[in-house]
Amino acid sequence: MKNQIENILVFATNIKTENDKLTISNVLNNNPEILQWSLDLEDIDCVLRIVSYTLSEEQIITLLDNQNFECSALE
Repeated sequence: MKNQIENILVFATNIKTENDKLTISNVLNNNPEILQWSLDLEDIDCVLRIVSYTLSEEQIITLLDNQNFECSALE
């Protein structure tokens, strides 16, 4: 199995409220390729962390974009 650290994708988002979080949680929870995710609403960048062995940054960005949220990869 790969090192899990290498499979954590980190994004800055415009997910600002608990309501936004609920909206996106349905999408993330229902995606079998997402093993784990967390969202830090306290952070200025509203950082989303996703653990996946198969999804790319672009795929996550598209996923959020389809829900009308902005998302960009953080280094």
